[in-house]
Amino acid sequence: MSVEQKINQLRKELNQHNHDYYVLDNATISDYEFDIKLTELQKLEDENPQFFNKNSPTQRVGGTITKNFENLTHLNRMYSLANSYSKEDLFDWEKRVLKATGVDKLTYTCELKYDGASINLTYKNHKLHTAVTRGDGFIGDNVTANIKTIKSIPLEINKDFLGDFEIRGEIILPFKGFHKMNEERVANGEEPYRNPRNTASGSLKLQDSAEVAKRPLDCLLYHVVTEDLNYETHFNILKNARNAGFKVPNEIKECNTIEEVLEYIKIWDVKRNELPYETDGIVIKVNSLHYQNEIGFTSKVPKWAIAYKFKAEQVSTKLNSIVYQVGRTGAITPVANLEPVELAGTTVKRASVHNADQIELFDLRINDTVFVEKGGEIIPKIVGVDLDNRPANSPIFQYATHCPDCNTKLVRTEGDAKHYCPNEFGCKTQIIGKIQHFISRKAMNIDGIGAETVELLFDNNLVANYADLYDLQVEQIIPLERMAEKSAKNIILGLEASKNVPFEKVLFGIGIRFVGATVAKKLAKHYKTIDALQNASFEDLKNVDEIGERIAESVVEFFNNLSNIMLIDRLKQVGLQFEINENDTSISNKFEDLKFVVSGVFEKFSRNELKKAIEDNGGKNSGSLSSKTDYLIAGDKMGPAKKIKAEKLGIKIISESDFEKLLN
Repeated sequence: MSVEQKINQLRKELNQHNHDYYVLDNATISDYEFDIKLTELQKLEDENPQFFNKNSPTQRVGGTITKNFENLTHLNRMYSLANSYSKEDLFDWEKRVLKATGVDKLTYTCELKYDGASINLTYKNHKLHTAVTRGDGFIGDNVTANIKTIKSIPLEINKDFLGDFEIRGEIILPFKGFHKMNEERVANGEEPYRNPRNTASGSLKLQDSAEVAKRPLDCLLYHVVTEDLNYETHFNILKNARNAGFKVPNEIKECNTIEEVLEYIKIWDVKRNELPYETDGIVIKVNSLHYQNEIGFTSKVPKWAIAYKFKAEQVSTKLNSIVYQVGRTGAITPVANLEPVELAGTTVKRASVHNADQIELFDLRINDTVFVEKGGEIIPKIVGVDLDNRPANSPIFQYATHCPDCNTKLVRTEGDAKHYCPNEFGCKTQIIGKIQHFISRKAMNIDGIGAETVELLFDNNLVANYADLYDLQVEQIIPLERMAEKSAKNIILGLEASKNVPFEKVLFGIGIRFVGATVAKKLAKHYKTIDALQNASFEDLKNVDEIGERIAESVVEFFNNLSNIMLIDRLKQVGLQFEINENDTSISNKFEDLKFVVSGVFEKFSRNELKKAIEDNGGKNSGSLSSKTDYLIAGDKMGPAKKIKAEKLGIKIISESDFEKLLN
């Protein structure tokens, strides 16, 4: 046997042993025997570097140092899930998906909702290509080097499964490994970790992958994203993913009715306490991949899936005080300081109380005993007061009348739940918040500047608004705390590079209230230039698709403020992009004001390619038909309900070829 053959044989054996132990929980050799084989392989690879393979089992020990994690855009957005808390919620959801598909009956897949750090794994030619965190759903961090150390994640898969695809899951830290880590930390005189979820999430961002390799992380997979048409159901594609080497939990179940779904929930509401890892609910999905595509998404969640959340754990503790946070728009948020209490695996010291109305609703008073639970088991919130334990003569709580940062009198407009500080150009927290928003990843994405750097620049009187950033000099930055020449130069280079950021991101970055990333993109495409947007009237703005009165009013108010106009003029002078790049051939107006619904399976285009072509040419994609829809692009296997509804509403139904003619 040649050296190359021996190396390949050892790699194959070790990969199989890894799979048997970490995925199937069925060790076939002892740890000692495994280590002997791994040492033999390492020696052969060191002596024969020409046979190096980045996916070898020897590479799972880590050693790669990542100082800055690269931002990568998800090819397919990672959505959140809508939550439900009762069987009535599930029956309502079933009615919606049946109506959307036009059928009388659907099957469902039920899965446990794993409480970990979401990850998206991309495979190309059957090999792990990248591993990216969820991030904001659009952009995440490239943590591939760290993910490769997790032995339940296959670096290569058998060729019976898909070649190029994405597979999604949760990076978790099982209880056994978590407790062992904490025992070691306590023995070393270190603070124990608070809970498995946060520890798993934090592990993914460790700079040294060798440190990640020491942690007993695991990966549970639950969703495959592919354009391949060989698989018809969600359950079937996951079963095949398991056969290909992925750790898809055996608890997944096909259910033929919503009653079977409820029975599954009932069973696991009890049995979840026996699991070796954290769960916080059940995820129910329409089983048919075709109908998943037909049902589609809202702007935030898939309409074909829903999470049933187990009843949140609730504890009581003392309310010590209420303080106020100031947002970048001046919104005031009251936060309760609590006597520390353990809740769902974490120590809770603070909780949200949202606004003055909620304080009044609960009649919250300082020194009250309050009931606290985690909303969706994530954010602690006060849900009630134990009036029997209220101290005698407890004074009624008086909500703040002035900004806690600048002492400006707060305002509250009719119909608004929150109070606001109107001193937007003089309130430190608002100023810093606006600059931090401007430099953020979804806006200008300026390398070299983080939230702490913004505060440092402000405190040293170097910036008082985001336009001031472009006046910074290397010599001004070097003397600052934690700064050096390299850091200073990186900031200036990042600012220079930001001058190429497209108009819609600049528009989002300048921080018009209620104008999020999606609305900014819509306004940029509609008005083409900042000058046209600035001159738009309230009525004109209201006529733009999906721009309501609140957004229109906010845009007009922003441009009526002379300080904002002066800031934009300064940004124009330094060269930021304030108009659509007409040289970008991907952008045209040929579908302007037209709304499309894409449905079915296509031959020449993928659904994503069709939707991108529509948006690149000024059109709008919609997940459902309405009287405002102009075209239904109908592919193979389109649901009968859509065809009937389109005909009833008089919507033009076109084929893939018809769309090509429109496009060209």
